[in-house]
Order: sequence, then structure tokens, then C-alpha cells
Amino acid sequence: MSFRPALILATVLAAWSAAAGAETIKIGVTPGPHAQIFEAVKPVAAKQGLDIQLIEFSDYVVPNAALDAGDIQANSFQNQPYLDNQKADRGYKIESVGLTVNFPIGVYSKKHKAFADIPDGGKISIPNDPTNGGRVLLLLRDKGVIKLKDGTGFKPTVLDVTENPKKLKFIEVDAAQALRALDDVDAAAINTNYATQAGLDPVKDPILREDPKGPYVNLIAVRTADKDKPWVKILVDSYHTPEVKEFVLTKFKGAVLPSW
Repeated sequence: MSFRPALILATVLAAWSAAAGAETIKIGVTPGPHAQIFEAVKPVAAKQGLDIQLIEFSDYVVPNAALDAGDIQANSFQNQPYLDNQKADRGYKIESVGLTVNFPIGVYSKKHKAFADIPDGGKISIPNDPTNGGRVLLLLRDKGVIKLKDGTGFKPTVLDVTENPKKLKFIEVDAAQALRALDDVDAAAINTNYATQAGLDPVKDPILREDPKGPYVNLIAVRTADKDKPWVKILVDSYHTPEVKEFVLTKFKGAVLPSW
């Protein structure tokens, strides 16, 4: 008769011990795919004693500020060129510890079925940050729409446009506001996470779409002082698992591509 209570007590103590030994970290993400993927990562990490709490940010500026300030322990929303630009501009001591997924950026239109249908002088909205705005200009260059100065690298601006035969007008807006601009322009470049939030299909709906290869793979960032802590390896290894990859491929059907 004493065996069952002893077993229950042992089970409770084991659960308490596991909970007490778990480490909790806060990770900043943007709504949409980044948050959804990390929901799939959470149970994998929990098995390794890492409790993940997600903090959602509605823009691309605050997550790095929050990480640098220590309000969160990691973030997942950006690519390397964007991180490099933020570090150069703001002096953040944060760095990449692992690659995640790629979101080929798309150009969408409610007025035209093909980019060639956009009239001369048409308005194109692009993100106003150097990285995302630059990648749109590179996309337009690669499609033969414009020409850019040599040596602009991954962050050209509208000032670097040397030839613009259709005299397109580039309207720079915050990336998070690109959807609102869609009604007022001929076409808008919209990041995948914001496009999916609005019910757009990032594979079928764009009239132009970025090549999925290149430098714009997203990453997990942590403070430089934390990069060698044990939880960082658990976090990255939990992300880079077959079950998370399968989730990405099944859930997003090509709109988001795993990088591992």
C-alpha cells in the first residue's frame, strides 16, 4: 500500500526538479512566420531544459534595441546585412549564432497583373531601411527594370539608380507599413512576414519575386557576451532539427525556406 504514494511523490519531485533546472529565455520575434516557427521550436527546446518565452515586436527596429539592452536574450527576425547595418549605426554588441530561414521578398500590386503593365512614372513603394530597400532595388536591377552604380553592394539606395527608363517613382515607407501603401501605389515591395499576415500568398501573388538564394537568410542573434553560454547551443540545435524543418516546409509551402 505504501508503494503508490511513494511513486507519486517521486514523480512530483522529478517534475519539480526538472522545472527548477529549466532555464528561461525571452526571444524577440516579429508576428507571422518567425513567431510561428518558434512555437514549433519551443517543445523541442523544452526537452533540453530550455524554456522559451516569445516577445512579439511589430517592427524591425525595436528587437535589436531590446536585445542590446538586455530586455530579451535573443531575437529572430533579421538577416546579416540588416544586422551589420544596425551594429554600424548604433554600436550594438550583438551577433549571429545560427541561420534560420529565408523569406524571398516580393513586389505586389492590386492594380496590375504583371510588372510590365506598370505605366511610365508609376509609383513603387519600397522599405525605407537600407537593407530591405536595397534588396528591392537589386531585385529590380536583376530584372532589368533599373540600373545601379557599380560597387553599391547589398545596400543601394534610390540615389544609386543610374538608369530608370520607365521613370518609376520610389516611395520609401517603413516595412511594417508597406501593406497600407499598397492601395496608393502601382506596386509595393512587402516582406514575407507582413504579406502572410495580410493573407497574401508569397509564392503565387507577387508580380516580381526575389531569388531565394543570396545573403538574405535570416538568423538568430544574441548579445556578444552571451554567445558561448550553454543555452545558446541548445537554442540553435533545437531550431536546426528535422521536425522544425518539416514544420516550415509543410506550413509555408515554399514561401519560407529552411536554411539548414
